[in-house]
Amino acid sequence: MSEKHVYEVLADAFLQEEVRDCFALLGDANMNWATDMAGKGCRFVYVRDEHCAVSAAMSYARASGKTGVASVTCGPGLTQILTALPAAVRARIPLVVFAGEAPLKANWYNQAIEQSGFVTACGAAYHPLHHPARMPVQVRDAFLQAASEQRPVVLGVPMDIQHQPWSGAAELPAPSTAIRPAYAPLPPNPDELEQAARLIAAAKRPIVMAGLGAVRAQAGPACRALAESIGALLSTTLPARGLFCEDPFNLNVAGGFSTEVARDCFSEADLVIAVGCSLAAHNADAGKLFPASKVLQIDLNPSAVSQGRVASQHQLCGDARLAVEALSERLTALGKKPGDWRSEDLARRIATSPADSHPFEIEPNLLDPRDVAAALDAALPMDWEMVNSSGHCSYFFAQMPRRPQERFHTIREFGAIGNGTSYAMGVAQARPGGPVVLFDGDGSFLMHVQELETMKRHGMKILICVMNDGAYGSEIHKLRSEGLSDEGAVFGRPDLGAIARGFGLEGQCVTSLSELPKLAEAFVASPGSAVWDFHVSDRVVSPVIRRSHAGKKA
Repeated sequence: MSEKHVYEVLADAFLQEEVRDCFALLGDANMNWATDMAGKGCRFVYVRDEHCAVSAAMSYARASGKTGVASVTCGPGLTQILTALPAAVRARIPLVVFAGEAPLKANWYNQAIEQSGFVTACGAAYHPLHHPARMPVQVRDAFLQAASEQRPVVLGVPMDIQHQPWSGAAELPAPSTAIRPAYAPLPPNPDELEQAARLIAAAKRPIVMAGLGAVRAQAGPACRALAESIGALLSTTLPARGLFCEDPFNLNVAGGFSTEVARDCFSEADLVIAVGCSLAAHNADAGKLFPASKVLQIDLNPSAVSQGRVASQHQLCGDARLAVEALSERLTALGKKPGDWRSEDLARRIATSPADSHPFEIEPNLLDPRDVAAALDAALPMDWEMVNSSGHCSYFFAQMPRRPQERFHTIREFGAIGNGTSYAMGVAQARPGGPVVLFDGDGSFLMHVQELETMKRHGMKILICVMNDGAYGSEIHKLRSEGLSDEGAVFGRPDLGAIARGFGLEGQCVTSLSELPKLAEAFVASPGSAVWDFHVSDRVVSPVIRRSHAGKKA
């Protein structure tokens, strides 16, 4: 150990935390650590932009269930990630970011800034590692904090200290997994359970709505059983969409992305049973989705207020699965019978009604984005991993109710576009072996188009389906609704297929949706990633925009 440098011991400390994958862009303040990590077996994805390193680590963490790891250099390397960090904070994703710091011995260094202020302003934690003997413990504690608080932790290590000879302890401390508390699932309090059961027993039109908390607690089957026993309908938050994909009474996404049938049903609901949901504003469409319904929140940390609004009137604290199972037992004892809401006619409406039936006149040689999403859903194999980005197009791609939750990845709590390519790379690294499909818009895709080279270099199998309306979709529709010029948000349609080919990938403009099955077969047979460019009409406005700008000047 005496012959080692500090950066080598730091690498050992990360590897002891079972870090097997890392996303990084190398610079003076992190390249020695990263090179040593890679030499010891960690699989690195070397991206072209620091933002993409952290964004890819986010989707990797969500898809793998592990703490994501990324690395950037100091100064401008760190400031590049200040959009990704709050996105991870909002999505409650555990990350550890190894960031360099300027050398402490330098009187002046051109990339030196006060890094902690930038990071903490994003809601993440920042720990400067300035005392070598404590660094292994600080690394261990960073992983412990990221997992327990479900948020990013950034470690700042001065580059000159990294190069010092190691003079600390010969043995590393026990890893975070060895000291992390082992929490058993928490059953609900009997008195609270009784109150919740009687509330449900009195409901005539209940809906069981599940979130990621229900997914993590493996409460899906229990939620379906409860809904069937009381005659309730089913729905999910956007990140949990697909959890009930096989149930005929699944309304799919609850919130701004709800279908017309789902909005009709939610308007009739008198009780929403929110299982493992944060009850964010988008989940309730800012309170407009079920304004007349009571809300029972079942969660380990329930809260009456969420994002500035009263989100639930009743709460039941407990593990999602145990609480739902206990409710089912108690409701059976109370003699609760299913009502008459579930019917063959309603199941038929859910299965056959379009998500959005609003008529639009489509210009010649352009496609309706709703048709594109439906055709892709029909043509692409069910076992492929799907990644939905942000932006106007994400509404259309969310309307794939057949897709199971575990293969449909959505992170959009911060509302930032430009993350799609990174999220796809993170999923590809976490779920190797099969194709990953990214659904994105042209504006979002072009923000980090350089990552096509990363996909090529690392041999990733990613199919990028771009709805190309030649603009920033949300902005043009909002500008038009205000009676303003849309010139500042319209950019034209570059040949995205040619751009992909310039990076050595397959790429083409898809003009006929009937071609998709053959194109999918050709993609499977091809050696790498590809871009499919769909030229869609910019006249099709999602219901999200239509509702939020209803009554404004057209």
